[in-house]
Formats: sequence, C-alpha cells, structure tokens
Amino acid sequence: MDFAEPRVIGHREHGLSPQQVSSGARKVVHALCEAGFSAELVGGCVRDLLLEHVPKDFDVVTDARPEEVRQVFRRARLIGRRFRLAHVRMGREVVEVSTYRSLPTMAGGDYEVHGEHGRILRDNVFGNRDQDAMRRDFTVNALYYDPLKNEVIDYVDGFKDLQAGRLRMIGLAAERISEDPVRMLRAVRFQAKLGLVLDQEIEVLMPEMAYFLRHVPPARLFDEVLKMFHHGHALKVFDDLYRYGLFAELFPAAARAFIELDLESRTGLVRRVLINTDQRVKEGKPVIAAFLFAGLLWRALLVERDRRVSHGTAGYPALQQAAGDVIGRESQRIAIPRRVSIVMLEIWEMQHRLQERRPRMIQRLLENKRFRAAYDFLVLRAGAGEVAQDIADWWTRVQAVTLDERRQMINALAITGDGRKRRPRKRRRRPVKTATP
Repeated sequence: MDFAEPRVIGHREHGLSPQQVSSGARKVVHALCEAGFSAELVGGCVRDLLLEHVPKDFDVVTDARPEEVRQVFRRARLIGRRFRLAHVRMGREVVEVSTYRSLPTMAGGDYEVHGEHGRILRDNVFGNRDQDAMRRDFTVNALYYDPLKNEVIDYVDGFKDLQAGRLRMIGLAAERISEDPVRMLRAVRFQAKLGLVLDQEIEVLMPEMAYFLRHVPPARLFDEVLKMFHHGHALKVFDDLYRYGLFAELFPAAARAFIELDLESRTGLVRRVLINTDQRVKEGKPVIAAFLFAGLLWRALLVERDRRVSHGTAGYPALQQAAGDVIGRESQRIAIPRRVSIVMLEIWEMQHRLQERRPRMIQRLLENKRFRAAYDFLVLRAGAGEVAQDIADWWTRVQAVTLDERRQMINALAITGDGRKRRPRKRRRRPVKTATP
C-alpha cells in the first residue's frame, strides 16, 4: 500500500504551545524519547487543542511495545484485550500509552479476528506511524503532535478538515463502519460536540448501516450512550440519532412508543429531559444515567403498563412488571447495569406517590434519597402537560418553607374541597392462617 507523505505543520501555522499539554503527558513523551523510542500525542487531545477546546485527557502513541513501555515506567499497568494499552501514572494523572498499529492488509492472517459482519474483535499487531495514521477512523483524529519539537504531523489532511469544519473518514466509509459500527455514534457525537459537518458519504451510509449496531456488545453501547448524552449536547445528539435511524437501533421500544407529546419541539417530555441534562452539564451539576434512561423509556413503560392493566393487572403491580419487561428488553441492546435500573425503577414508582400527595407519606417522600431525581422528573412532566402544574408547584414550595409552614401545607392536604377531613384508607386485613389438622 502506498502511504502519503506526512505534512509537518510548524508553530506559526498550528499555533500550539507545549505548555498546553499536561505535565504528565510531556514527561511520558520525553521519557520514551530518552529511552530511544519515538512518541507523540495523538487523537482527540490534538484535535481539541487545535479547536481551542480543553482536552479531557492526553493520549500518547509510540513505537515501544506495551511490555517495553512498562520497562520504561515501572508504575505502568497493561490493560485491554481488543486493544493492548499501557496506563502510566504521573502523580495524580494517568496517561494512556498505545503502540503504533498496522493495517489489516499488511499484517497477514494474524492481524485481527473479524465478526460475522466484518467487525474487528481483536487488534494487537503493531506497525509504524504511517500505518497507524491510516487505520484511524476520522481524519481529524489522525493528527500527531510532538511537544518536544512543537510540530503537528498530518498524513490525511486532517488539519485542513479541521479548518474547514468537516468530519471525514479515512478510506472507504462503508468499510470503516463495518469494522466498528460505533464509529457512527462517534460521528454523531463529534458533529454535536465540535460543530463539525458530516461528510456526505457518512450521512448517506448511516441510515443504511444503522442495523450494524445490533452486533456491538451491549455493555459497550451503554458507555457510548453516556458519552453522547452526558457531554452537554444531548438534544443535538438525539435529533441526529433520530434523523439517521440510529436511535431506533439503540432504543427500539422507546422509538415505537413515542408520541407527539414526547417529541414536540417546545414542550415534549423527551426533549425537556435532554434540555435539562444539557443545562446541568453546563452548570457543572451532576447527571446520572438513571435519569436519562428513565426519561427516554418513560413512554414505553406507560404503554406496557396500560397493556397489563387492560388485561386485569392492578396499577402498581402492572407498573412494576412493565418496568422489568421494558428494562429487560432494552438491556438486550444496551446493557443497563443493575445499579442504574434500580434507580430508574425508584424514579418511576415515586411519580404516582408524588401526584397522590397522601399527607402521611409526605415527610417520608421528602427524606427519600431518590426524592430529588423523582421530583425533577415530575417537574419536567408537568411542563410537558402530563401532570397538573399546581402539583409540581406544591412540591417546589414544600421544600422551601419552614417546618411549621410545611406542617400547615401537609395538614391542608387532609381537608377535602367541602371542608371535611379526608377519610384515611382502610387497610385490608390479611387472612389469619390456621393450622391444618
């Protein structure tokens, strides 16, 4: 295979400074070069620096094998099965160090194991930097930065694509997607996060190849979904996933159940959940996977609950059974961990209790560790027209008042509209079991 001559871009053109690189990454590059190896920064950190964004972390690539990296850094830890990597600890910073990898056509039959649909399952054959650049996914992710020489090395016109605001795959897009269908999700994430415009070839292929996501391990898709929706651009990501037919492959039950009330541009519940998530990210507030999944799967839950109620199951058991069914089916596509599904169920179950506002339950609900998430969800539902706004407003007020005022608000709930006290619910007595002779 013929390789393009790398273009070396100097400081006057790229405008970067080695001081923009974390001290840990600079030390790793310097130590590898001192040991006789070549080493540069690569990928998203170089791309983000050139776009004047703050990189989340810094990745180093080298011609040193993982075992050789561990010889240079005694505190290095080797990880990964599909991609063998070294994690090097520098103080509190952990720098990921990978080895240049070869191309499939240059490494023979031992290079990789492909799935039935062409997906790469294992990739541990090493090569040189020329080969490593050509096997990366997007041109903007194939830029190498040498902080010692302050040079950017570009094999695939990634620098020009960044300047043009274009997201383009290296090589044949159909082949790169079949090797790793998650690249479609990465394309959507980069388009939303970085404001890049997708190459037309990718846009045309994604609806046609969306079903390839079915062959990606569900656990990996869970991680990718969080990367897409928890970085401050969830609404844009959702719209693009929906437009390219990818959302229905990730959340089939949700896509089938959505109604206009969920997707309406200004008040739709799903859109309100995503706007709320984006706002919390921008304000530096925590976001949890359970809230995101609870919002995306809410309508599917109601559809399944109503189906069970129509067949004679009581409301609360129907909700619990529907939740188990919806989460179970979704986990076949995206592996939802139990720690997440439990919180989802608690958020869903508390909606009825918050709407009911039984006086004896108010204080216990306020003290529940999931109250805040359930309350936030209730407020979004009220904004979408699913719940009376005065109920959401009541829960907002009751959290802000003094204890005496809270007691008054709770006592007022015990009075009916005609001034009479509410009659407490009669508890059904369980039948006494008698010993059989």
